[in-house]
Amino acid sequence: QLVESGGGLVQAGGSLRLSCAASGRTFIGYVMGWFRQAPGKEREFVGGISWSGGLTRYADSVKGRFTISRDNAKNTVTLQINSLKPEDTAVYYCAADRVPYRSVVVTRPGEYNAWGQGTQVTVSS
Repeated sequence: QLVESGGGLVQAGGSLRLSCAASGRTFIGYVMGWFRQAPGKEREFVGGISWSGGLTRYADSVKGRFTISRDNAKNTVTLQINSLKPEDTAVYYCAADRVPYRSVVVTRPGEYNAWGQGTQVTVSS
């Protein structure tokens, strides 16, 4: 139902644009989140955007470098990643909140019940 794309290998300082496309159902009305998981580590919240697109929330580690946007007409969510660092290396997942029209962007993975398969981002030093 959610398909991520745009990952790849990039040098430190570079940029990537990840996309998340929904198919089979609409995610309009749901908070959308981006998470990442590095080998041997737990899945962590990267950022999220409210159902209207008017509110975003980011992890401290990515503030100022990552930007989330959504296009409800196209049922897509985008994660723009700038100034990449080697520690950003991970599989990146998009996910949809399990509760419709929530007024806040939640950060716990358990609050999301629809996940993509992930896209690998590798940053070389």
